[in-house]
Amino acid sequence: MAVQTDGGRPSLSLILGESRAFFEFNAFYYYRILMRQFAKGDGHPVLVMPGFMASDYSTAPMRGLLKDLKYNVRGWGLGRNMVFNDEREAQMHALLKDIHDKNERKVSIVGWSLGGVFAREIAKAHPEYVRSVISLGSPISPAVDKTNASALFKAINGEPTAEEALRYVQLNEPPPVPTTSVYSKTDGIVNWRHSIQKNHPDTENIEVPASHMGLGFNPLVMYVIADRLAQREGEWKPFDISGLKSVFFKKPKTHH
Repeated sequence: MAVQTDGGRPSLSLILGESRAFFEFNAFYYYRILMRQFAKGDGHPVLVMPGFMASDYSTAPMRGLLKDLKYNVRGWGLGRNMVFNDEREAQMHALLKDIHDKNERKVSIVGWSLGGVFAREIAKAHPEYVRSVISLGSPISPAVDKTNASALFKAINGEPTAEEALRYVQLNEPPPVPTTSVYSKTDGIVNWRHSIQKNHPDTENIEVPASHMGLGFNPLVMYVIADRLAQREGEWKPFDISGLKSVFFKKPKTHH
């Protein structure tokens, strides 16, 4: 499988490679029983946010697994993730506060692709409600046009306003909470280089062998998510890739 070697949009060969998601989906259910042995949680709330053009239906497999691992899991309940405006942003902020207040505990947020961008942004706005953030193949650099979904996003949402353009410049700034960015060098939608977050004591970037469309149910990604969520609050440490894990997971040599 080819890998992305420059900062442009993923190539046609990588786009075609997204067909692997079918096999990743099947692998999720093949290993479903075994994945119940992943690190268990402490019951804290987890909000899962879908990618662009997707709904909670797409994150149902992941949410089912996290429920088995003893988390209080919520989908975002806002329909299909297509339009971004002030109303939608207010809805996400209200959702986060509602989950926090009902559970009386901080919320971990897992966001797939565009959902990961939103997860980071609402965590920046309300870090007092957030325990950790995990993004999956999310375009978190100012180069938001370096994806194979950017043209469709602009067609639906229009050109960014001056305020939105300013926020794009700041996308790579991490939230003030432990934040994990999971990415794949064979991602056919988002250039992996634009999923690398800045170096900070509470940030990390983890490379996985996955397609973009399969990130939400790839068993190796599920392992990373379970490992990250299982850490005790206030005792976050970077993901350990020593031993056998180094065969499957990598970390970038440098951070942006």
